[in-house]
Amino acid sequence: MKKFIYLISPNKIYNSFYNDLDEVLSSKKIKFFQLRLKNKKDNEIIKISKKIKKITLKHKVKLIINDNYKIVKKINADGCHLGQADGSIEKARILLKGKILGATCHNSKKLCKLALKSRVNYIALGSFFNSKLKPNAIKAKLDLLKWAKKNIKKKIVAIGGVNNKNFKKLLVRGANYIAISSYIWNNPSLKPVEAIKKIK
Repeated sequence: MKKFIYLISPNKIYNSFYNDLDEVLSSKKIKFFQLRLKNKKDNEIIKISKKIKKITLKHKVKLIINDNYKIVKKINADGCHLGQADGSIEKARILLKGKILGATCHNSKKLCKLALKSRVNYIALGSFFNSKLKPNAIKAKLDLLKWAKKNIKKKIVAIGGVNNKNFKKLLVRGANYIAISSYIWNNPSLKPVEAIKKIK
């Protein structure tokens, strides 16, 4: 089965998270797992990411660290994802030789072209739908994916409010991967392992 999901961590690592992550990754649908923890100290993130790395290795999932390329080096993660305010993509590319590097480009063709110059491996576009994780996120139109597929010769990750009802719209228009977070971790009616089963 083709892996098409880019899974982003919940905002907080809760007690049964590691067990849930193990179960969710066993679905064999997930290509990347991004650890995205804001307002935590580096040493805490390192501790958490070491535990996660054991699980991602077991399931052959690429571990991506959000924002912090120093932590990528320290724990030998597979790569780093940078938002537009998270430091220099050029500098990260030099430091992370041979690692995966992704960049958030929101809804901007200009940012896509700049990211390409910095030799990123993938670009993240969105938010395509209303997102619980980022309620004030910049909105993107679905047609942007068609443009990106034609003009950006890199993998495209579609983000923002993705769930089991809308994800196919993104894949059909050219996204290589769909980024999911809240639908899996903060779903009021489904446990994480049940939620991932609905995406097929």
